[in-house]
Amino acid sequence: MKDVLGNPGAVGDLKTWGESWKNGVPEKRAVVLIGSPGIGKTSAALALASDMGWGVVEMNASDQRTGDAIEDIALRGAMFNTFTDKGEYLRTTDGGRKLIILDEADSLFGRQDRGAMPAIVKLINETQQPVVLIVNDFYSLSKKSSSIKTKTLQITFKRPASVSISKTLRKIAEGENFRIDPAAIETIANNAHGDMRAAVSDLQSIAEGKTVVTNTSADMLSERDNRTSMYDMVYSVFRKNDPAGSRRALLDSDTDPENAIIWVDENMPYEYVEKGDLVRGYEKLSRADIYLGRVHRRQYYGFWSYAGEMMTAGVATARHSNLYANGRIRFPQYLMKMSRSREVRGTKKNVCLKLAVHMHTSTKRVELDILPYLKEIASVDRDFRTMLVKNVGLDSEELAFLIRKKVDSPEVIDAVAAGAPEPYRKADPRAPVLREDYPETAEPAKETVEEKPAPKGAQKSLFDF
Repeated sequence: MKDVLGNPGAVGDLKTWGESWKNGVPEKRAVVLIGSPGIGKTSAALALASDMGWGVVEMNASDQRTGDAIEDIALRGAMFNTFTDKGEYLRTTDGGRKLIILDEADSLFGRQDRGAMPAIVKLINETQQPVVLIVNDFYSLSKKSSSIKTKTLQITFKRPASVSISKTLRKIAEGENFRIDPAAIETIANNAHGDMRAAVSDLQSIAEGKTVVTNTSADMLSERDNRTSMYDMVYSVFRKNDPAGSRRALLDSDTDPENAIIWVDENMPYEYVEKGDLVRGYEKLSRADIYLGRVHRRQYYGFWSYAGEMMTAGVATARHSNLYANGRIRFPQYLMKMSRSREVRGTKKNVCLKLAVHMHTSTKRVELDILPYLKEIASVDRDFRTMLVKNVGLDSEELAFLIRKKVDSPEVIDAVAAGAPEPYRKADPRAPVLREDYPETAEPAKETVEEKPAPKGAQKSLFDF
C-alpha cells in the first residue's frame, strides 16, 4: 500500500481497517471506497489484499450481478475458507482470509441486476471475510438501503495532484528503461486532470517503442476532455468571487442550463445569508428562468447562452457582502425526489403486473381498486406478506414498496425467508401456483363401441366419405 499514489489519509484508514481483521470480525465488516474513476480505489483494495496476504474474489460491472449471482459468488466466498491464486489453503483461524471486492457497486440497473441490493445488504451483515465496495457516487448506493450508511466504513479518495502524478510517471520511465523530458512529464500530468489511469495511458501511447521521449511528443497529445462536476460549478458561482470563472465552469460541465438552474436555486438560500444578496441573486435567477421559458416557446436555443450568463456570472455578481457559508454544497431535492419517483413507479408497475396475472384481472383494476387495500393488509399481517412472496412471486424490493419499508427491514427479510419459492418456481416468479387441494383428475376412458358392418346395398351418408 506504500506504492498507492496520493491519498495518504484514505490509504491509512483502509490499512487500519484491514489490520482490525487480525483480531476477528470487526464491527464494520465492509468498507466503501468513494471517488472519481482512475484515482486508485481498486488499486488500493488489491494492494491491501497483497500486504495482508489475502486472496481476492472480485465482481465488477462486466459480471452478472443479480441477487443470485452475488449470493453464489460473493456471499458464498464471504462465508467459507478458500485457496490463494497459488493454490495455498487459507484457513481463517490462522489469519488467512480473502477480500471480497464489488467494483462499481453504485452501477446497479433495473432488471439486469434484479435483487442485487438485498444480496449486498445480506453480504454486509453476514460476511465472515472483509468486503470492499467501490463506488463513484455514494449517494446513489446509500439511498437504496440504510445499512450502507450505518454498517460500513466510508473512505473518500480524492484526485491526486499533478506533482504526485509526475513523480509516478518518472518512476515508470525508470522502470521501463527510457528517458523522458521533464517538460513532457509535466505536460502529461497536467493533461490528465487528476486521472492517474489516463496519465499512464498517455505516457504509454507516446513512449511505445522509443528510448527517448521529448516534450514535442507530449504536445501531440490531444487535450483530454475535462468535465466539471455540478458541485464544482456551484462552488465557483457562490464561493470563488469569479463571475467569468463560474461561466466557464458551466461550459465545462456536462449539463445544460435547465439542469444547472435547479442546482443554483437549491443552494442560493444557504449561500447568500445576507438578505440583499439573496434578493439580487433571485432577480438574476428569475431572469435566467425567463430566457429558458423563451427557449421552449420559440424553440430558439440561442437563449441558453443568455440564461447561462445570468444564472452563473449574474448570480455571482449579486453578492455585495463579505458573508460566506461554510457548509457543503447541497444536491437538489427536486432531482432527488424525481429519481425516487421514477424508481417507485417502475416497482409499482411490476407489482401491479404480478398481482394482475395472479388474480386474473387488469393492471388498471389492481392499481385503482386492489392495491390500496393490499398495502394495508400486508403492513400488519405477516402471513399475508409470506403468501405474496410465495404465491404471487414478489421479490424483496417489491414487497418493501408494498409495505412502505426498506429492503433490509426485518419485516421484508422475514417474509422473503418464510416465503422462499421452491426450486422449480425460483426461475420464474410468475409460474402458476400448484394447488394441492385440487388434485389433477385422470381423463376418463373412452367407451369403445363395436362397429357393425353396413348391409349390402345401403346408401352411404356424407360422413362415410
